[in-house]
Amino acid sequence: MRLNVSCWAMSNSRTFGARGLSRRRLLEYSAFGALGLIGTAAYSSQKQTTIQRIDLFPVRYPTEGYFKFFTGPGGAYGRAAVVVKIITDDDAIGWGQSIPSPLWSYETLETVTSVLRDYLGPALIGRNPLDIGGAHRALDRVLAPGFSTAMPIARAGLDAALHDLAGRMQNRSLSQMWNRPSGKSVDLSWTVNARTLDEAAGIIDAGFKRGYRHFNIKVAPNPEFDVALAKLVRRRCSEGFLWADANGGYDRATALAVAPKLADTGVDVLEAPLRPNRLSGYQALKQQGALPILMDEGVVSPVELSEFIRLGMLDGVAMKACRCGGLRPARRQIEMIREAGLMWLGSGLTDPDISMAAALALYGAYGLEKPAALNGPQFLKSSILTQPLEIENGSAAIPSGPGLGVDIDEAKVVKLMKETTGAERVTL
Repeated sequence: MRLNVSCWAMSNSRTFGARGLSRRRLLEYSAFGALGLIGTAAYSSQKQTTIQRIDLFPVRYPTEGYFKFFTGPGGAYGRAAVVVKIITDDDAIGWGQSIPSPLWSYETLETVTSVLRDYLGPALIGRNPLDIGGAHRALDRVLAPGFSTAMPIARAGLDAALHDLAGRMQNRSLSQMWNRPSGKSVDLSWTVNARTLDEAAGIIDAGFKRGYRHFNIKVAPNPEFDVALAKLVRRRCSEGFLWADANGGYDRATALAVAPKLADTGVDVLEAPLRPNRLSGYQALKQQGALPILMDEGVVSPVELSEFIRLGMLDGVAMKACRCGGLRPARRQIEMIREAGLMWLGSGLTDPDISMAAALALYGAYGLEKPAALNGPQFLKSSILTQPLEIENGSAAIPSGPGLGVDIDEAKVVKLMKETTGAERVTL
């Protein structure tokens, strides 16, 4: 098999944003692209295998503590997830997880289940499980995008399962598949989503008791309370990284007024101060320069990230593989951010165990420097792994086995599904 690496690199360089790729980055991409093609060709020359079946398990992880995204008229309703199991015709298995949050995005447990069952899942049946790029192109063809990638949270579960499957078939971890260092652990940030300052003090104490030294605070829409909250957390946490996340909750005038005040309290970054379609507002905040401005909800695919960088709207991105269609597009976005000299932080959507394992692998492989806002261990009470993720003193060990590095107990998956949703396994 002959590979024209130079042509591959040149044809793909347009993907990576306005500034393009340096020669070093270009060679790096050429190398891992060629290695991926060689690995696929080598495996396929030994034995042809295809995706034969996909199973879906709609579940809700029980939660503890107050978190605004998991409440409704009837109280807390749990952390929804669709567990994805991909099986090949020679019985190789990969696991993934789609984690919708209807108070954060438009995707729900019901819509994710139906879209995976009726559209995205069937597009992968009969495909080569090692051709992850081809799988994404197939998914593009069956569900048209809106402003960006269609149903990215649903899609991320399939992407994670494909990566897990490919790693297991080749007996390689994700970092080995990507030809990158694995890292050993990722520092975590404790979430303070408080309705009163007294409540916030108790949440901070709980974080300290579990060994956490870095905090992220939920802010907006009340700027006076937000400044008082930031002062309290910074006073209690003088050395840690302090990250404020507004989840798009300010208007432009309020965001411009509160950003300098948050900076004065010792906040290090301000994430998602406005709704993502407020383009001129983001430009104004970046030009103001009171705090580094990170985008989150509005960055799904590399296409809009490239545009937002060109428009001068952000200083960085809070990365979530579960938000942007999976690990493959998330890797591309991290490379774009690094090449543009911007900041990236690791975040999540209160990821349960499978999704969190994927996030840890990604952040470890790309050398995340700041604590990650992966708060699943803080708010979720159940695990479907044979061995839970190792969380100690505010740090998460990166799983080191093949694929995502974790093993799933299918009996636990079925039990959680029966107890929390009453659903039946969906088989494609």
